[in-house]
Amino acid sequence: MTKRKMIITHSIHESYIQDIQEAVPDWELIVGKEPQIWQDHLQDAEIIAGWKKGIAELLEGDNLKLKWIQSWSAGVNYMPLSVLSSHNIKLTSAAGVHAYPISETIFALMLALTRKIDQYVKNQQQKKWHHADINLEIHGKTIGIFGFGAIGKETAKIAKAFGMHVIGVRFSGKSDPYADEMYTAQEIDEILPKCDYIAVTLPLTDETKHLFGAKQFSLMKPSSFFINIGRGEIADEQALIEALRDKKIAGAGLDVFEKEPLDENSPLWELDNVIITPHTAGSTEHYDQRLIRDIFLPNLKQYLAGEDPSINLVDYKKGY
Repeated sequence: MTKRKMIITHSIHESYIQDIQEAVPDWELIVGKEPQIWQDHLQDAEIIAGWKKGIAELLEGDNLKLKWIQSWSAGVNYMPLSVLSSHNIKLTSAAGVHAYPISETIFALMLALTRKIDQYVKNQQQKKWHHADINLEIHGKTIGIFGFGAIGKETAKIAKAFGMHVIGVRFSGKSDPYADEMYTAQEIDEILPKCDYIAVTLPLTDETKHLFGAKQFSLMKPSSFFINIGRGEIADEQALIEALRDKKIAGAGLDVFEKEPLDENSPLWELDNVIITPHTAGSTEHYDQRLIRDIFLPNLKQYLAGEDPSINLVDYKKGY
């Protein structure tokens, strides 16, 4: 009898492999990040955890056995969603894994820009003792959080510790205990003039692409800061550059960009009111633990019971 197969396209700790194997003792488990480890097993895999480029070619073949993909990332916009949907392949994301590290990064960027830590680091390298005209503080300010999932909620919780007024934005407009006000994305132009900080945690969809353009940056306060850890294409990058260069907004903390890696000729590198991080906001020592034990294993138990995995099940119509 042929064993059912599961592929994990990442190198994970032996303890996690044991946990998974205990859940599927009769399955063949193929684990490792190098393609030569798993590529010959793709056609026979029923479950794949971790998306790699070579998997797309599998979807073009016949006799497809693949039933479920567990993404290793929260965003899934880079995957062939329409093809997966046509094959009725279930897709679950890693949403929620990043709530702590990304919310910490959001506040690291907000605090650094507000308290001019980036300027002081530059001064330190030059052995320069200078005040840098520091005068702002976060306490009591208003933050607009675009995207009120796990990351947005955690960001709001931290904001409350600073006594901030929290404006939440989600497509449903449903209220939340950590938001003082809640709006939909369609009301963006009404929200922006109120905010001292904008934190973008949205996924990239047809609705969110270039949600922030020249008009939106012009509506923000000249003293406000724009933080984007969602996806680069949510903001019109050229419009953002112009807004920063013309001081229409005070500054930006950017972890994501329209094209990555960020081109070395991009003006963003040279602007003194920008802090750049290389799409690392979600990096954490606990990534695999949260993904496997909090998302994948509970979903796997549901799958084995004949149910659809429910944690972070992607809605192909919505794109997330």
